[in-house]
Amino acid sequence: MDNLDDLKAIWHTAKTDALPSSQEMLQMIRKFRGQKLRNKWLMIISSLSLSAFLVSALFTGHTEYISTYIGGLLMALSGVLIAATNARSLKRFYRLDDCSNLDFVAFIEITRQNQVYYYKKTMVVIVVLCLVGWMLYMYEPLVKHWLWMGGVYSAFLVYMAIMWFVVRPRSFKKDQDKLNTMRQRLENISNQLK
Repeated sequence: MDNLDDLKAIWHTAKTDALPSSQEMLQMIRKFRGQKLRNKWLMIISSLSLSAFLVSALFTGHTEYISTYIGGLLMALSGVLIAATNARSLKRFYRLDDCSNLDFVAFIEITRQNQVYYYKKTMVVIVVLCLVGWMLYMYEPLVKHWLWMGGVYSAFLVYMAIMWFVVRPRSFKKDQDKLNTMRQRLENISNQLK
């Protein structure tokens, strides 16, 4: 009987202040899902509309160089790739509607793995397509003005270097830290329940 009393005493003295309630957990899952769905839909709509605008501008405008068409199509293709990668992940987020804590922890881990894959592979392809496309697209308007061409291309390359080497890693680290914090909280709760 002493063991049972000891267990009861330990059970009643356990501090659970740091653990969120079940309502807070559901609210955290819904908020995460809502934010991600909203961001993905906005990205899909904006990238497809910009790609459509670019293609329509290519075929309604009067251009003499084939490089303009190739550059515009490469930029449009990068927009379509962004939309496709976001659309592919929408199904996962819609299935997240009703899940347990363990399912959500597994979902967060898969999301983190997808984020790393996007950062290392998909984003590289999209940025290279967009960069090459923009350089080809801007060749025709700047070809007659070599000084302007050097200045515009130099400024764009500096901008892309800052985005690639400064903004991109910070953004990735911030998103990764958010996912890791959420996963850590959920794993602590799951470990308490075991």
